[in-house]
Amino acid sequence: MTGGKIVAYIGAGILILFGVLFIMATFSQTGQLGWLLVGIIMVLIAFGLIWFASRKPKPETPVNVTYKVDLSGDVNLETMKCKSCGGALTSENVKMVAGAPVVSCPYCGTSYQLSEEPKW
Repeated sequence: MTGGKIVAYIGAGILILFGVLFIMATFSQTGQLGWLLVGIIMVLIAFGLIWFASRKPKPETPVNVTYKVDLSGDVNLETMKCKSCGGALTSENVKMVAGAPVVSCPYCGTSYQLSEEPKW
């Protein structure tokens, strides 16, 4: 429960307590009719607070994350070949796994992480 909900429930409890006291005081010997209105308004505000605090948050919309891989040097995906079998690989065979580009060969089923060659 968040702090705002706790404060709302405590405030609602206090408002219900005093609202009921005002309603009961209306029917005493020195009671006034205005106290009934004040008591009813306090109880209605309290139930409004309870309703507001008990609402469930809206479900979050799914977030699409796009990873852009910046490969250094001259990398041409048409000439990329599997390290195991030498089969031609395309951009569809490269996936992001745990933040690293991983290649899955459709021919031999081998999966390996792309390694960046030094620039020098």
